[in-house]
Amino acid sequence: MKSLFWLLAVFAAAVALVVLGRVNAGYVLFVYPPWRVEFTMLAFAIAAVVSFLLLYGLFRLLGQAVALPSTVRAYRVRRRRERAYAALAAALQAYYEGRYRRAEKEAALAFEIGPVPGLAALLAARASHQLRDFARRDRWLERADASGDAMQTARLVSRAELALEERDFGAARDALRDLQSAAPRHIPAARMLLRAARGTGAWDEVLRLAGQLLKRDAIAPALAEEYKVQANVELLQRASDDAEDFERRWREIPPRDQLHPRVAAAAARHATALGKSGLAREILEHSLAAEWHSKLIGLYGELPAGLPATERAEEARVRIERAEGWLASRNRDPELLAALGRLCAQAELWGKARSFLEASVSFEENRAAHLELARLAERLGQAPDAQRHFRRAAELP
Repeated sequence: MKSLFWLLAVFAAAVALVVLGRVNAGYVLFVYPPWRVEFTMLAFAIAAVVSFLLLYGLFRLLGQAVALPSTVRAYRVRRRRERAYAALAAALQAYYEGRYRRAEKEAALAFEIGPVPGLAALLAARASHQLRDFARRDRWLERADASGDAMQTARLVSRAELALEERDFGAARDALRDLQSAAPRHIPAARMLLRAARGTGAWDEVLRLAGQLLKRDAIAPALAEEYKVQANVELLQRASDDAEDFERRWREIPPRDQLHPRVAAAAARHATALGKSGLAREILEHSLAAEWHSKLIGLYGELPAGLPATERAEEARVRIERAEGWLASRNRDPELLAALGRLCAQAELWGKARSFLEASVSFEENRAAHLELARLAERLGQAPDAQRHFRRAAELP
């Protein structure tokens, strides 16, 4: 369409010139003594137009000749950039196809000739990591470090991910802490830092990060709950060597988290080992009031080993009274019956102990209840019954 327009314009100009030549009687006279040149107006107009076109073409040709070196340079730069982007795309494709050696080769080419060498270096580092050539990976990471601040986040995230894959949680935490100081709201970095904190046993940090990610809806609630439970259990374990430290740690746990069966079980077990039977009872009763759990009621029947006889009997009676209250609505619960049997035995209520333990095994046989019955029979001098219960305990898994 454009060509047709120009063709019509040329024909229109030719027709206009012919018409102008017929009606125009003027002329142009040039005098330069002793010469004298005379043109018709039409001839002068044609000569002027032709001269302008020739001069315009000459200047354009000279301009292009002068600009030829820069044009060639721009062309080469453009071709180099195109090759670099093609190499980077090929490296990405090879990486996701699992062809890591080719990915590193293409990324190395993009690093040498490309406009984004930092990105190419990180891709080459990841490919080398997958090839388990860690020396070459580290060299590529050093090259990426020299690419400037624009790639800082990408560098730190890559270092953290590669360290986590190798379970080098300390190196991952170092990289992620630097990243969090620069970008505190970086959600993927917080997720990776949570994983690194779990790997290094930084449980206070696990609690903090799990809470933050849950508030930002960046982690599943069930997963955040699991992380918090694990952290609380581990922190209680660390404080279990000293009674004061343990109780302080327990009081620092939010009341809602104290009710979780696993947290309550761990706390009650440590409190019992430390001789704090009252605290253990309080922990278990609060958790059982929130949610009945057989593991907890089993712990309810355990008392500290080093407790004096009078205190042991008194604590056992307090627990028996509370457990008998539960028995009114759970009279067929074998774990509750077994716990009551153990408590009665420690309170030296032999008849009630035997009755509760036999009721427990009548609903569900278990090794621990038979062992308790065997020990009770030995204490009462009933050797045949003791042997029978020992044999049955040995038969059970």
